Amino acid sequence: MSNNVMHSFNESTVEEAALSWFGELGYSVANGPDLAPGEPDAERDSLGDAVLVGRLSEAIDQLTPTIPLSDCFALLLRQSLSLPNLG
Repeated sequence: MSNNVMHSFNESTVEEAALSWFGELGYSVANGPDLAPGEPDAERDSLGDAVLVGRLSEAIDQLTPTIPLSDCFALLLRQSLSLPNLG
């Protein structure tokens, strides 16, 4: 592979391709900086918030409408805390 090709392939290239593919699959995609704290469409309180809780809540409610959201979050929290330490 030539050096020119390697230099043009970066994180932005991968991110743009992934967003395009997810959009084609019907997922709602957004530009990360637009969701940052202080922006009109902010969906997180801090840049350290890796999970967009509002979007997660909506997805859980759509997938499991008969299970209370609090039960789903409790299960997710238990499972994430019990994952083996990979680092």
